[in-house]
Amino acid sequence: MPRYFIEVAYKGTNYSGFQVQDNAGSVQEEVEKALGVYFRSAPALTGSSRTDTGVHARQNFFHVDFESIIDPSCIYNINAILPPDIVILNITPVVAEAHCRFDAVSREYRYYVYGEKDPFMADRAYFFPYPLDLGKLNEAAALVLRHTDFTAFSKKRTQVRSFICSIEESRWMMEAGSLIYQVRANRFLRGMVRGLVGTMLQVGREKMSLDRFREILRQKDNRQVDFSVPGHGLFLFRVNYPVSVWQHTTAETDRAGASPQ
Repeated sequence: MPRYFIEVAYKGTNYSGFQVQDNAGSVQEEVEKALGVYFRSAPALTGSSRTDTGVHARQNFFHVDFESIIDPSCIYNINAILPPDIVILNITPVVAEAHCRFDAVSREYRYYVYGEKDPFMADRAYFFPYPLDLGKLNEAAALVLRHTDFTAFSKKRTQVRSFICSIEESRWMMEAGSLIYQVRANRFLRGMVRGLVGTMLQVGREKMSLDRFREILRQKDNRQVDFSVPGHGLFLFRVNYPVSVWQHTTAETDRAGASPQ
């Protein structure tokens, strides 16, 4: 049975997260509903990366096994069924054993902060109207690169067995009037990006020293971490896969569509 990766983007304001939940609307629920209307049967989707209530995504993925070849031209019609805050970008055939969650080699998040009141940013970035030292923020971000154990930056009530993460990129930058924290890693813990952002903002505001931030990174006590920044400033920006995932195994699946570049 052919397997496909479904690439989606969404504004998470109206949803309680990416994956299906009991008694709460999710992105997955809306996509499964739209696919069910179009194909007249609702396929079971597997999600790549969980995102919390209000968190957005420029790129996220599902995978699905489908009994027939999916013509990419159907994307237009499925998007017409989806609500305006969710879009399917691509439906791509992949190798039969490809898994959109476990085969991801890294994920990239961006957190957006703005300092002057702007009604057009209110649900897509964190309004933080305080002076910030970009140099100190980047010094703190550089410290993140030197650590692998992020026990302190994981919220409680998590089922993970390991708190080890390999951080490949960690930096603050200015872009179009917004201050952005960009971080890429092989995996992330529950609440980790928001904990890093909230705590580093205290460094940038000079309410916390770099030495204190370094000490928090070394400790395993999340009571010292600021998880209070809102979800609506966070975007899952990119999910990266090895080239082997996109290598089709049959000529039949090749006709279904091209692999993303």
